[in-house]
Amino acid sequence: MDLIPIPPHSIRIGQVLGFSLRDSSGKLLFASGQVLPNTPLVHLLIERGAFVLAHETKEYQKALAHKMDTMMHQGATLGSIAGAKADYRPEAIVKRSPPSFSDQAAWADLLLHVHSLLREPKPEDFATRFEHHYQEMMARVQQNADAMLMRLVFDVSHEYQQYSAKHGLLCLLLAELCCRHMGWREEWRASLTRAALSMNIAISELQDRLCARDDALTDAQRDEVRQRAATAPQLLRTLGIQDELWLQTLMLRHEAGPGPLAGRGGAEQLARMLRRIDIFAARLSPRRSRKAMSAAAAARAVYLDELQKPDEAGAALIKAVGLYPPGSLVRLANNEMGVVAKRGHSANEPLVAALIGKSGNPLSEPVPRDTRLAAQAVAASLAPHELKLLVNMERLLKLY
Repeated sequence: MDLIPIPPHSIRIGQVLGFSLRDSSGKLLFASGQVLPNTPLVHLLIERGAFVLAHETKEYQKALAHKMDTMMHQGATLGSIAGAKADYRPEAIVKRSPPSFSDQAAWADLLLHVHSLLREPKPEDFATRFEHHYQEMMARVQQNADAMLMRLVFDVSHEYQQYSAKHGLLCLLLAELCCRHMGWREEWRASLTRAALSMNIAISELQDRLCARDDALTDAQRDEVRQRAATAPQLLRTLGIQDELWLQTLMLRHEAGPGPLAGRGGAEQLARMLRRIDIFAARLSPRRSRKAMSAAAAARAVYLDELQKPDEAGAALIKAVGLYPPGSLVRLANNEMGVVAKRGHSANEPLVAALIGKSGNPLSEPVPRDTRLAAQAVAASLAPHELKLLVNMERLLKLY
């Protein structure tokens, strides 16, 4: 599929389209002849641009008319002329290649589509759409897991908008890293990561709505969330999902209690890991009614189980992502403050991008700090609201 980018602000609300608008993956957003409505999606397209199929452009039509005219003068048959295709391939055509982890527009596209997928699942295309977005996310993880951790942990820690989609993507990433650490086989990895992305599909809209409340949830609302969340496996079956390990993992997510993983069935081991991942990611995320925890506090919440004993699955998660995962905030021994940029060789020695200097003034650019050095060691894990600075994620991603 040959796609050509349309520059931002080249479309407008109320415009009658003479071509179809698509996203960066070629998925149809608005059909030709449709009037662009006044919606958040259209405002987003006006701001950052969209894509059109090459053969729908005026340049293609001109090239086709020229070729047909030439063929007619050369005495070609009517059948050949009717089947002609333009010799046209503009330089601006987008190649279908794995997206760059630093491509902000492509990342916004993915978030938008996962948000829509989880809130409005449809049996006729859910399985196909889910797998497409799952594979896109996995390609990003394979390209640079630390960069994706930094982007997602920072995003979920600082805002609650699109909570369900971001939470699902972060849990997918954490699940992948846990599988790598545990050395689990491909079948387990494939089921756990998909379960992580889909676990809240039955409550996605409810989650987003409750996150925006000014007051804390009541006991009745918590019961409603748990009861509706438990219907996810049945809902996924109706949407065409047949992977039993995936579905069993979701069914056991709240039933797999504390204790060693050895001796349990595969689905119960995955369910216990998913439960700890879910708790960790939730602790990192704010709501309108409460602030997010620091990464160290979130780590403590999963390292100790329901009996306040060390939890094997929780410990594996901390070893996989670090006590201070990329995207979390820290204060260094020299009194600088910054964002964790990469995992280190040990859980408590990450690479940090300093953002605020010893004097308390912002630095002009993020400065890498090696926390293995005593003067630059991590002194404290900070909650997101403790950093009073507008952070430019694109600058941080340049460290990669």
